[in-house]
Amino acid sequence: MYKVLVLLAKGFEEIEAIAVIDILRRANVKVQICSTDKEYVTGSHGITVKSDVRIEFIDIYNDTYDLIYVPGGQPGVDNLAADDRVLELLKKYHEDGTLLAAICAGPKVLDTAGLLTDKEVTSYPTYKGKLNVKNYVDEIFVRSANVLTGRGPGTAMDMGFHILEAIGLPEEAVRLRQEMQYDFLLEKEK
Repeated sequence: MYKVLVLLAKGFEEIEAIAVIDILRRANVKVQICSTDKEYVTGSHGITVKSDVRIEFIDIYNDTYDLIYVPGGQPGVDNLAADDRVLELLKKYHEDGTLLAAICAGPKVLDTAGLLTDKEVTSYPTYKGKLNVKNYVDEIFVRSANVLTGRGPGTAMDMGFHILEAIGLPEEAVRLRQEMQYDFLLEKEK
């Protein structure tokens, strides 16, 4: 079974977290919502989510994940970037070759951990020029080696589908794009 860890701190962006978690769980991916503080985490728009695990219970030497995901949102991203446990976790899994994904302001956390210097990335537009990256790309989604980055709240579903593809479930991404009417939406938007 595929396994994804989602890092949340107070002030996370709800759409970017919940849309991706929902898509992954529909594909039967084991998703662990990880809080840096309490069992319940409140997002930047007042929606509270119950975590599955707190960060102090993650064993970075023995727990394995196919991907670690960092949603955006403020002050959630600043809270994650200021947490040494988060930075240590990201560095360790990155060294082990685990896929990392971040959306909107989330790449700031990967940047703070020093993991983007040789990568092409995208992010929420206000972070352009503020990240220490190889190349900033104005795209909805970018994959550079084992790092996936996405633009913002409006692209959260797209990020979920790209994560499915990246971890080895492209057929699930296709199925869910159709079942969730995502392809229909894109077709009608043309």
